[in-house]
Amino acid sequence: MKKSKIYKYFTILIVFILAVIGIIYSQLTNRHKAIVKTQVLHFTGLLDSDWAVTNGIQEYKMLSPTFLIDGIYKSMEGPKASRYIQLNQTEKLLWIKGFEVQAFDANTNAPLSNDYICHMNVDINDVKYYNHWQLDDRIGKQYPRLTSLSQGLERFDFPEGYGVPIIGNDFLFVTSQTLNQNIPDIFKKVKHKITVKYDTSQNAIKPLMSKTVFIQLPFDKYDPFKGPLDPGSNQCIPVETKNHTYEDKNGNKLSGHWVIPTGIATYRSSITDQLQLADSARLHFSAPHVHPFATAIGIYDKTTGKTVFNCKVTNYKDKIGLKEIQPFHSETGVWLYGNHDYELVLNVNNTSASEQDMMGSMFLFFYDRELEKKIASK
Repeated sequence: MKKSKIYKYFTILIVFILAVIGIIYSQLTNRHKAIVKTQVLHFTGLLDSDWAVTNGIQEYKMLSPTFLIDGIYKSMEGPKASRYIQLNQTEKLLWIKGFEVQAFDANTNAPLSNDYICHMNVDINDVKYYNHWQLDDRIGKQYPRLTSLSQGLERFDFPEGYGVPIIGNDFLFVTSQTLNQNIPDIFKKVKHKITVKYDTSQNAIKPLMSKTVFIQLPFDKYDPFKGPLDPGSNQCIPVETKNHTYEDKNGNKLSGHWVIPTGIATYRSSITDQLQLADSARLHFSAPHVHPFATAIGIYDKTTGKTVFNCKVTNYKDKIGLKEIQPFHSETGVWLYGNHDYELVLNVNNTSASEQDMMGSMFLFFYDRELEKKIASK
């Protein structure tokens, strides 16, 4: 066969492969397109893929790889990157005191608004973490996410005298994700600067244990996207049925990521089973996570008929986005009880002209008396 024919067939094959890839890519969701695009740009070196790490005095700082913002990316859709970190290389006990994430222009290093911050998640290895303290009965009981920062809550410190204990060479898994909800015509390179604040002193610090609670709403598993819904029902229309979908004890489908119509509404669901409180527990901090158009989120005690606390959420008035999420923060703490029933209650006001997506969750930090005894015995 002549070389010219070989080149011809090879060119046809390449064009065919590229066409197939293009068709597959075009059918992906915005979130999956961002994943593929970011991986290709980092792998080819067209974007910086390295994490820059500086471990200073009681602050572990990371500068993320470069993210390309080239269109609208709603919550959980934008380019992201992950890495494992160790606060130091020793088996010394450290105390995590707080977290921060900031957005910067990758070209000029100028600070940017929180318009480009979606999530910064921190996960623990719960097997190693609890095994070290001989608390194996806690392994696998909850998703091992320590906390999450998101737009409106880009930084927080735990109450004075409290922190999350961790061994220096234990691994934390950090993921940072970008956001852009307002500018469709954009080509911007962004980095995230992440800070983990920790204490190396031997001062008396009380340990905190993280628990995650979130709203789960039922939906019709046979026709999940059919509307309108009965206003008197607690059902929702899920954003999708693959992610953030759960099942209750009776086999009913529940969604933690749902669609809200225009106007004012309140969503609530039980978090008693998620809390897993065998006895009383003292809550000192809560890091809420909600989406734009939420106005408040809090915990309601159904047993007493009283609100335990409520966190105010402030939206921007001239664009879509969260200006501030007010966390619950208390040195004194507030008591929750194992024999009470609790709900997570979310208020929203969708002032836009179309349906929007919504989530409501909290990372709750309780004083951990059992862990304090384990630390003292080491």
